[in-house]
Amino acid sequence: MYRGFQIMPHVQYIYTEASESLCGVKLEVNKYQYLITGRVYEGKVYTGLCNWYEKWDRLTLSQRKGLNHRYHLGCGCKIRPCYYLPCFATSKNECIWTDMLSNFGHSGHQAKHYACIQRVEGYCSWYRGWAPPDKTIINATDP
Repeated sequence: MYRGFQIMPHVQYIYTEASESLCGVKLEVNKYQYLITGRVYEGKVYTGLCNWYEKWDRLTLSQRKGLNHRYHLGCGCKIRPCYYLPCFATSKNECIWTDMLSNFGHSGHQAKHYACIQRVEGYCSWYRGWAPPDKTIINATDP
């Protein structure tokens, strides 16, 4: 599945640096399916260690649902990492990402099971659930 046809209608290659020490990633081509995020620069698609890449079968159900149904609801939100306590949102369109407190980062509980989405009046908060998000309620208790 490819998204990004508006920017790059056809992608034949994805570029990365030659080694991990230069932030390059090693992917086992034709062996696994991957989620790969990156950027387009001068007509080429690039990815690296700072981008989100993962074997598709290692994504949680919440992450798959997020990619297909939820993450777009957070396009007006900013995710602000929290490295040490206390952490506070400085605007209504921020979600505080606390996975960094436990050194898990991209593979932490919040990243695996929650989506930052925009709620009523532009407020952003973390959402986890099976039903479609209720945009009239702000649940500030989830992480």
